[in-house]
Parts: sequence; C-alpha cells; structure tokens
Amino acid sequence: MRADLFNFYRATCHVFYEDLAKETDFPSGPDTWICGDLHLENFGSFKGENRLVYFDMNDFDDALMAPATWELVRMVTSIFVAFTSLNIGKEKAIHMAKLFLKSYTATLQSRKAHYIEAKTATGIVKDFLDIVASRNRKTILEKRTVNNKKIDSDHPKHITLSKTLRKELKQHLGNWLKRDDKSPYNYKILDVVFRLSGTSSLGLNRYSVLLKSINENGSKFMLLDMKEAVPSSLQPFAKNKQPVWINDAERVLFIQQLMQNHSPALLSTTHFKGKDYIMQELQPAKDNINFKLLKKQYRDMCLVIDNMGMLTAASQLRSAGHRGSDDAEELVVFGNKNNWQEPIINYAQNYSAVIENYYEQFKKDYKRGVFRQRSKRPKISAA
Repeated sequence: MRADLFNFYRATCHVFYEDLAKETDFPSGPDTWICGDLHLENFGSFKGENRLVYFDMNDFDDALMAPATWELVRMVTSIFVAFTSLNIGKEKAIHMAKLFLKSYTATLQSRKAHYIEAKTATGIVKDFLDIVASRNRKTILEKRTVNNKKIDSDHPKHITLSKTLRKELKQHLGNWLKRDDKSPYNYKILDVVFRLSGTSSLGLNRYSVLLKSINENGSKFMLLDMKEAVPSSLQPFAKNKQPVWINDAERVLFIQQLMQNHSPALLSTTHFKGKDYIMQELQPAKDNINFKLLKKQYRDMCLVIDNMGMLTAASQLRSAGHRGSDDAEELVVFGNKNNWQEPIINYAQNYSAVIENYYEQFKKDYKRGVFRQRSKRPKISAA
C-alpha cells in the first residue's frame, strides 16, 4: 500500500464506498451486477473454458448488486488516481474519463454485449493478447516449480506449509478432484504451498496446488489457485436487497459467470476447515496491461480505455434481469440520459484528491508505527 498512490487506492475499496454511501446527491442508476472494485488493473487477459484468450474484467471478489453509477465512479476515480501516480496531466485524465463514459453509454445504447478475444481485438490490445496467447503451462511451471516435482519454496511468493496443514490440504483436494465436476479430470495432487498474491486480498488464505496427470504417460502438469472468499467490502453500504447466497465463494462464482462472456477455465468452489474458497487454474495467460509502459503512448492508452468502457457496459447488459437486477431496457434508458456523466467525473476528480490526503496520512501513520504488529508473524500451520 505504501508503494504508490494507485496501490493504496486499490487496497482501500471499503473506504471508497464508505465515503460514497454518505453522499446524498450522488446520481443513482439501475440496479445492476457490478464487480465492485473496478479499476484499470482489474481488466486483463485469461483463457476461458473454451481455451481461447479473452480481455475482460478479471476480479469479482467484491461483486454484488448495486447502482450502475457505483461501478462507474470507482473506475473513473481510478483513472484520475492512476494518472496522478504516473504524472500525467489532469486534462488528459479528464479526457480519458469522458472517453470511458462515452464508450460505456454507446454500448448500452447499442444493446449489444460485445466481448474481446484475440481474433477481434485491435491495436495494442491485440498485440497484448497475441503475446499472452503464446504462453503455455510450461512457462508458468518453469517459474514456480522444481522440475515439475514440487512447488518452488524459494519463490518469493511461496511459503512452505506445516506438515499437518499440507497433509490435510492434499487429502481435501484429492477428494475435490474426484467429486467436483468442474475439477480437472484424471489428475492427482503433488504439492501445496501458501501463496502471496494480490493487494487488497493480502492476509487471506491462498494456496498454489501442483497437479500431475494420472493418464498413461503422466506427462501433463498444471497449477491451481485456491483463494479464500470473504464478504464483499461493499456489503455494509449497499442498500439493494441482495440474493441469499450459500456462501461468498458461490456469490463470486455466480456473478462472475453472469458478467463475463466466458469465464476462466476450471472455475469452481470448495469448503475447507470452515472457510470457502474459489478454485481456478493458475494461468500463464492471465496478465494485465502495464499502464506505466503506455505513459507516452497516448493513442494506445485511448484504445484500452475505450475497450474498458465497452466491456463494463457489456457486462451489465449480459447480466441484466437476473436475480433481482434491473433488465436491459432500464440500462438502455439510463445510457440515453446525459445528466449523470458530469457529476460522476466531478466526484471522481474531487475524490482523487481525498485519496491523496488519505495516502499521505497513511504513510505518516505507518512511519510512526501505528500499524506495527505487536507479535511476530505466526507460522502458517493447520489453524
């Protein structure tokens, strides 16, 4: 969180919505499904269950039903925050914010839930998808395992588990492989480690799992990501009546499958030692566009932002009318109105300054030791 302003913004989604919920004159919109934490780095590439590579929203941990404007203002604020972090002028940030909303409204007006895959992408997005599509499992296995026999415990994002927890996880996951119809077929568990990943999700239980095929030649390997699911950080502030979920992993899974044109391969859930988890393949094709590299490539940046606006609207059109959300016609009517875009941009621009103040105070408090733990970090055990 101390690394830069944008990282701090990413990690304080709950603070953003706590402040937004206090606004009495903020424009509302149709009740729709939102990813909840939409920002520039929550769009990226992944392989769908059909093994094609897509560019789309890729984080739904905070997803729930809320006014459409909540998703938009979270995203537009991220543009102002990111451009401040990159020392890009405010005029360009305003232009990008307007471009995002223009693309969003045009897509709603078209009533078509478009999507982006390598064959339909253009410009920098196509180049990006072509690169990630060329990666294979071997790429990620070489980086994270020792000769495919075990997960590399010396990797900076891996932490070795206690023998007890490792044994319990291997037993649980072995049963999951046999019983879950979304799990990979004919594989066995070789190894499990704790995985450090994410920004706002740091501190949650997360594991990397190495699998080996039990087919005749037994030469296929893959890595799975097992991530703890917790309640959405928006939940205390959303006034919409939400469906009753079996658990938070099911919430994330249901909304993600609604909003994405194709969801990542092997997306599933499991329950282990009183906690719910989201399971999916740890993909070499999963990546994000690095905006730091696009800082001087303004046209490329415009194309990416334009695509993000389209994808945001498409996700809402695709999921409209499900489990209590407003239908697509309500979204089209909303897209034809022109009284909410300027208030969103004004709020986002003003709130980006609030975030800067929070960030500076956070750094001061950190330096004073306000967040220092009183005890040593506990060993990751069977607890």
